Amino acid sequence: MQPRARYRRFVLGVFFAFLLLHQADRLVIGQVLEDLQRDFTIDDAAAGAIGTGALVVATLFFPVWGYLYDRYARAKLLALASFIWGLTTMLGAVVTSFPAFLAARGSSGIDDSSYPGLYSLVSDYFGPATRGKINGFLQIAGPVGSMLSLALVLVLRETIGWRSIFLLTGGLGLVVGALIFFGVRDLPRGSSEPEMRDLSDIPTFKFRWSALRDVLRRRAILPLFVQGFFGVFPFTVIEFWFFTYLGRERGFADGVVVALMVAAALSMSLGAVVGGALGDALYRRTPRGRLLTCLTGVTAGAVLLAATLTLPPTTSPLLFGAMLSITAFFTLFSGPNIVATLYDITAPEVRSTTLAVQYFIENAGAASAPLIVGILSTQIGLSSAILLISVGTLCACAVFLLLAVVRIPEDVGALRREMRERAEAVMVRSGS
Repeated sequence: MQPRARYRRFVLGVFFAFLLLHQADRLVIGQVLEDLQRDFTIDDAAAGAIGTGALVVATLFFPVWGYLYDRYARAKLLALASFIWGLTTMLGAVVTSFPAFLAARGSSGIDDSSYPGLYSLVSDYFGPATRGKINGFLQIAGPVGSMLSLALVLVLRETIGWRSIFLLTGGLGLVVGALIFFGVRDLPRGSSEPEMRDLSDIPTFKFRWSALRDVLRRRAILPLFVQGFFGVFPFTVIEFWFFTYLGRERGFADGVVVALMVAAALSMSLGAVVGGALGDALYRRTPRGRLLTCLTGVTAGAVLLAATLTLPPTTSPLLFGAMLSITAFFTLFSGPNIVATLYDITAPEVRSTTLAVQYFIENAGAASAPLIVGILSTQIGLSSAILLISVGTLCACAVFLLLAVVRIPEDVGALRREMRERAEAVMVRSGS
């Protein structure tokens, strides 16, 4: 039996707070990057290594988190991740040398790879019909977290400095961890699947290697993984370098940068909800619906981002901001629908692991993105480096999404048959 709607909304709110504050903590680094470069006397290549280090650590820990989430209580593990977030961020605030800061910031990648368990648990609170919309709501935390980090930097940067900002965001991680530990309970894996919802006794599913092997044999899984490899490059590049780009390459004043980024974040938030809801609506018509939504977002995003970044340097902030906001609207069309699609074809007991594999592959590609752009920036300029990496990888992403669109119906049907067989086996055992 599903928890009451009020409690489900509470859990959704707690998870949104985790994602929001964690994202704000992650993005502060890009907004104080010039302060770090000045304080530690480092160039763009060394600065890029800060972002790459955390991504490398996160990549290595994705399989670990995924396996643990599918074996043990997901809520308690998520609370642990929140505590790690708080402690590693606070450690980075107190070290005094660049190698020590690089190590401390790199260790924050441990908690950056903790999201698969959150989305797995959400999938048991909300069924397939609404997962795109729910995931879209959660992914609003990304752009809103960007605005929150920007607000923190603008208000506190000159008064307390970047170190105290890190102490604040790290402390919030400890608070959120306590809230999850004491307030959120686990549910049986697969309890929101249509075939399982009406059962009085839902069986307990835990990680099985055979279930993971079955998922890896799905026809759409390989193109989904490969598109993820390319798809996160633009996000990583823009998160890490875009504030520097707007000031250095475009010559925009701080106030203009704030206005542009707030407008883009609001547009991105709207796009996440619209993309998730559109994916749900199309999925009710065809198993290809979610991925068609992804393909639309990626294609539009590539064209619009290229057009935006190639606007002349003399372009007015108003026109540049309008193009940036339109581009941002399509940016999160894929995120909520990729997660929902993976859960449309994955058995409940390996959902965290499957999403962890997806994120592992994404980070394996994206981990080098800040460093690559930093190195290219010294050769061809920051603007050209961002354009080359971001638009090129979006185009590659679109090719593999198209292949997944063709293959996905068979995989969705296979999971639905498997869940019906499990439900019938439970009813036979119970004599109903």
